[in-house]
Amino acid sequence: MNRLALLVAGTAVLAVSTITPAGAAALPTGSTETVTSCGYSGLQAGLNTRVCAEVTGTTVEFYGTVGLAGPPSPGGPWPDPKELITTLSTEVVGGVALSTRTSQVIFTASTLQLRGPASTVPCGSTVRATFAAASYPRPAQPVVHEVTIAC
Repeated sequence: MNRLALLVAGTAVLAVSTITPAGAAALPTGSTETVTSCGYSGLQAGLNTRVCAEVTGTTVEFYGTVGLAGPPSPGGPWPDPKELITTLSTEVVGGVALSTRTSQVIFTASTLQLRGPASTVPCGSTVRATFAAASYPRPAQPVVHEVTIAC
C-alpha cells in the first residue's frame, strides 16, 4: 500500500471514530466536586483537537482544545500561525440545544482552550458537545463528547 493510500485510510478511520462516541462518560453519583472527562482527540486543520467536560453537580461546562499534532522537526522552524474558525455546540441528547459558540482565533504553537458557557441540566440528562476547527482550505471534522449527569 503506498503512503498516500495509507494516509487516506488512516484519516477515514480517525474521522469515523471521532464522530461516533464510544459512549457517554458516567460520572459519580451525588458528586459536588468538579469531574473532568474528555472525548477522543482528532485531527482538524492539521492540528490535534479534543472536547472535554467539567461537571460539578448538575452544572456542566464544555471546552475544546487545539494543539500541535506532534512536535516540530528537530532543528526545523516552528509552524506558521494559522487562522482558525472554531465552533463549540452543546445540547441535551433528545432535548434542547444549550449553546453554540463560534470564534475566530490565531493558533501559533501553544495549546488553545476555547470554553463554552456553563449549563445546569436535570439529573439523568446526557449532554453532548461537538467541537470543530476549520482553516482554509481544510474543512472541520468535529470531535464529540457526551456526559451523563448522575444524581
